[in-house]
Parts: sequence; structure tokens; C-alpha cells
Amino acid sequence: MNNVFIATPSYLIKKKRDFTGGIAQLAKLGFNVINPEFPRVLPSPQEKAAQIHGAFADPAVDLILALRGGYSAMKSLPHIDFELIRKHPKIIAGFSDLSALLNPIFERTGLVTLHAPMVINLGTPTAFTLNSLVNAVRGYPEKNLFKGARLKVYHPGSAAGVLKGGNLITLTALIDTDWEIDTAGAILFLEDVDEKLHEVDRYLTQWILAGKFKGIKGLILGDFRGIRSQKVYDILASQMDLDFPVVHCPYIGHVPNKITLPVGAKVELNTERRQLVIEGMSFPGGNP
Repeated sequence: MNNVFIATPSYLIKKKRDFTGGIAQLAKLGFNVINPEFPRVLPSPQEKAAQIHGAFADPAVDLILALRGGYSAMKSLPHIDFELIRKHPKIIAGFSDLSALLNPIFERTGLVTLHAPMVINLGTPTAFTLNSLVNAVRGYPEKNLFKGARLKVYHPGSAAGVLKGGNLITLTALIDTDWEIDTAGAILFLEDVDEKLHEVDRYLTQWILAGKFKGIKGLILGDFRGIRSQKVYDILASQMDLDFPVVHCPYIGHVPNKITLPVGAKVELNTERRQLVIEGMSFPGGNP
């Protein structure tokens, strides 16, 4: 698990030093970046899809790591060959805007993807973030995803399901499209950054009206930078009966300490033990 391909499925890094810092950190971790050139031109949606296809099909590539988030990853969805991805399984990682790719790739291929830090996040990472990322690409020898993380319990309980989720505004944009996330049976995690309270209220209310919380097994609220998790919980609790475990973990989202989460893994959320444990997954890095 050494060769990394840097993909540009979302937006560009503006400052070259942010890119070189991330590449240097990957080298410290023992990774070999096979395309270390600083991307200066944003690919078209078709070119983004072709880049992803090439990386999956290349036997020399072990890990496909997103350059950064931002916006526009969803534009490539109509051009992606999910059958090609299914036939050439490997790890693809990113978060935020990449939520629009991570979930559809799992749902259409069965391949677990990583909600993980990207090149832009690796210039000055914390030890927690690096340890979680390394644990992930090694196939999760440590199966408790909440180990070392803070947790607040809003609604107690224990539940098992498939881990799905990511950035709230990005996943909301996929509702009523062919790539809408299937939340039935999911342990769902959501996060966002710098949105106003009334905007988060509107997004979550749309999820409620669309029935996206019906049938979920558990809910993990990540960081909503600028909004306290209690406010986010209250939006939900004021409109629906929460008959599943709900927790807040501040180590999910646009935060320094970041848990690398396996989208598509079978997990158990246990509020009494304060754990989120992997029970199984289809993953090139290992199969717990």
C-alpha cells in the first residue's frame, strides 16, 4: 500500500505550498506519490471522470487521494463508469465535496471508500489525524473508530448498520437525483462547515420531508463549524421522533483532529460503550 495517485475530482489548491506540504507528509508516512506535479488547471467533469477511471485501472496505483474539496465533484457523476471501478477495486479517499462520490461509489460497486483527509489537509496534520488515516489504509487493525475521540450522547442506544454520510449540503444536493444516498439501514454521519443555522435547518428539514431519516439505524452528528451540535440536534428533535441512537463526535468534519471513516462498512454504534466498531467491510486494504 505505497503508491498514491492525487486526483482532482473537486477543486484546485490555490497555494502551492499547501500542496507541497501535503506531498511531503505523505512521503514521511512512507507513500510514493506517482504524480507529484502541482495541478494548475481544473479538469472538466468528463476529464475528472477519465482521471478517476485511469487511476482505478492502473495496477501501479494503490490509493487514490483527492487533492481537496470545494465544489463540483458531483458534475462528474454522469460520466463515471462504476463497472470499471467495481472490476478494479482500490481505495479512494477524500471528504467534504467528495461525499458526492464516496457514497455513490460504494452503493454502485460495493467498494468501501474513505471519508478521509486530503492533500490540502496534510500540510500540518495532528497526530490523531495521521494515526487514524494510517489505521484506515492498513485495513483498520483498530476497529473502534471512536477510540481517542470525544463523544456526546444525545439519544442512547445500540444499533448496527452500514456507515454512510458526509457533508450535509453536498448530500442534500443529490436528493431526487439518480445518485441520491440510500439511507435505509444506515448508521448515518453528517457534518458541515460555516453554514448559518437557518441554512442547516433548511437542509435537515428537507431530509425529514424527503423521508431520509426513516429507516436509519443511528445518527452521528459531526462538527458543524460555527453551530453548536445541540442546535443541530434540536432541529431534528423538534420535528421527528428519534427512536435510534444519536451522538455528537467533534472529530468528524472540517476539524484538525479527523477520524478516517469507512463509507460502506458494517458498523455497530454503542452509546453505553461510547464506541463505533467495524464489524465487516469489502476493502482492498484489508477485511476486518
